Amino acid sequence: MPESWTFVRLEDILDYEQPTPYIVKSIDYKDDYQTPVLTAGKSFIIGYTNETYGIKTELPVIIFDDFTTDSKYVDFPFKVKSSAMKILTAKEKLINTKFAYYAMQVVECDNYNHKRYWISEFSKKLIPLPPKNEQVKIVNAIEELYKYIEQSLN
Repeated sequence: MPESWTFVRLEDILDYEQPTPYIVKSIDYKDDYQTPVLTAGKSFIIGYTNETYGIKTELPVIIFDDFTTDSKYVDFPFKVKSSAMKILTAKEKLINTKFAYYAMQVVECDNYNHKRYWISEFSKKLIPLPPKNEQVKIVNAIEELYKYIEQSLN
């Protein structure tokens, strides 16, 4: 590992927020409504709501499913379906949120028990952390690879 890199716990670089203020009141979703309703699971956007209050607008964030450890990077205003997630934000300007998200995708965690994982286990995991300029380069390289893969499949 380069000398300029360090190992950090996820809890040292990411703050978590309970999603309660952003939970939809109505499940009357319609495609022509404005605000996406998210889940951190595979479906991600489960519908759209016309609710105009309790919308998460401080972005970008990572939504983390507390029971499955699935996560999604979010850079648009949203509401959530349930409280079974944490909303994660970078603690410092030295952290690129998307880099933290990509690093989380390779963190190993045995999630076989039905319990909440962020506070008890996942947040304690170590990731390698380069300086911010290198974080940006890594994110750009990953996204170029994703573009190449998508183009190859189409």
